[in-house]
Amino acid sequence: MIKIRSGVGYDIHRLVPGDGLMLGGVKVSTVVRAEAHSDGDVLVHSLIDALLGAVAGPDIGELFPDTDPALKGASGAALIAQVRGMLAARGFEIINVDCVVVTEEPRIAPFKAEIVRTVSGLLGIPAEDFNLKGKTKEKLDAVGRGEAIECFSIAMVRYNGSFQDK
Repeated sequence: MIKIRSGVGYDIHRLVPGDGLMLGGVKVSTVVRAEAHSDGDVLVHSLIDALLGAVAGPDIGELFPDTDPALKGASGAALIAQVRGMLAARGFEIINVDCVVVTEEPRIAPFKAEIVRTVSGLLGIPAEDFNLKGKTKEKLDAVGRGEAIECFSIAMVRYNGSFQDK
């Protein structure tokens, strides 16, 4: 039985002065960083939640709690690799994903092609199956004031029927 499912993800992190901001596994700033237990990659974290939601899995905080010292500074790439393995083990494959990163600075456009290549590679999908958009908040709220960065994601997966339900 083939079944198509979707999931939605969201993440937000405060921006603070620091040594670099990761977005989709790509360093997009050398003057700010996301305040987080792991690498603070909002795009990857949002995408992980979307993928987990599509398969009725735990959320990112349950799977990778910020109270786990082993996850201190963990890369989004390592976390998403684990999630991708979980999906495959349960008989799911990723069809496509769509993400919206909301930030005043840095601008996403100069990094978009590299982020698309990196994330599609991490997910094992063609680049044309990963869409990325950058938006601003027009100077409104914490994101608009440059104090935070957020991301919304949706993922579509296909259940190929190889997983045996209990």
